[in-house]
Amino acid sequence: MKILIINSGSSSIKFQLIDMPAETVLASGLIERIGLEEGIVNYKTDQNQKKILQPIPTHEFGLKVVADLLQNEEVGVIKNADEIEAVGHRVVHGGKKFTQTTLINQSVKDSIQELFDLAPLHNPANLKGIEVAENIFDKAQQIAVFDTSFHQTMPEKAYKYALADDFYTEKDIRVYGFHGISHKYVSEKAIEYLGKKDSKIICLHLGNGCSATAVLNGKSIDHSLGFGPNEGFIMGTRTGSLDQGIIFYLMNKYNYSAEELNRIFTKESGMLGMTGFSDLRDIEDRAEKGDEKCQLALEMNAYRIKKEIGSYAAAMNGLDALVFTAGIGENSDIIRDLVCRDMDYFGIELNPELNKIRAKEIREIQKETARVKIIVIPTNEELEIAKQTFQLLN
Repeated sequence: MKILIINSGSSSIKFQLIDMPAETVLASGLIERIGLEEGIVNYKTDQNQKKILQPIPTHEFGLKVVADLLQNEEVGVIKNADEIEAVGHRVVHGGKKFTQTTLINQSVKDSIQELFDLAPLHNPANLKGIEVAENIFDKAQQIAVFDTSFHQTMPEKAYKYALADDFYTEKDIRVYGFHGISHKYVSEKAIEYLGKKDSKIICLHLGNGCSATAVLNGKSIDHSLGFGPNEGFIMGTRTGSLDQGIIFYLMNKYNYSAEELNRIFTKESGMLGMTGFSDLRDIEDRAEKGDEKCQLALEMNAYRIKKEIGSYAAAMNGLDALVFTAGIGENSDIIRDLVCRDMDYFGIELNPELNKIRAKEIREIQKETARVKIIVIPTNEELEIAKQTFQLLN
């Protein structure tokens, strides 16, 4: 079964065509700068790689470019669009309603739209991708895979805030959690690697957005992101956890509006606010050259992560494995070192030499004497979406 995976953002479309159940990636790519003067199309197969610079005025135009490339005589991998039997869509927010992968119909689309307020940067773009794909790949079944669904197994004591019940029952205020597709994929890989279904694992998804999940016996029982994607760790441009008193203070004393503070806390803070850079590679480079602001930012970042590891180890009464994934988690030996430093009380002891090795495969980087395995697992959200789509239809 050929399944097209679409991750539609506000100005981009990430895609993969995967043959299931063989899990063979036939083609992949990324369309960027949708709606701007010059768009970028990157397209790749085993035999070909193509980069196109051209205006991409709309998402519909962008997906038509994808369809044309997939069927192109020179670089295509299918003869016609009807060969694609299913399209799997990443949808960031499923609210309380969507706890599993879902076949898309009008009711599902209406519900995704109702959740716009909970994910204003993501759900509108996700829905646009669905509507466009329905027109272009009209013979395919459209499937929604929700980033929040993996965290629906959290117990009530973990997902509820200390508010009156009507905030939960009527206003839908609760911990939803995010990056669930990635956390599900890497935690299942870790369990398979460990050969332990009964396991205590902490997954660290560290990229421009960051989160941690406590995974007990394969189920998410706690997560660092909450109602929205701004809680927990320091991120590329987001503050992470912040005392709400700061918000009221800035509004009352300095007359900041809610819109201004939302922009500051989500787009102008985090590593960018502290250092002037949001790309961790730039920050690590400057820190190595003695930039004190960048050095402090790295230490603060790791300190927040260390505290979360301690709390989750306590919640699970132990720890079998600490998993690093996503762009920073997989590639930054500096962050992994800072996070694991002085954690031997928990049985976490990093091997400095193994930590410096880069590879695309799953690898262990702990000392031989360590009680807890430290594992780097490359995430693959597209493959996870394909797996869930295939399972639903079979």
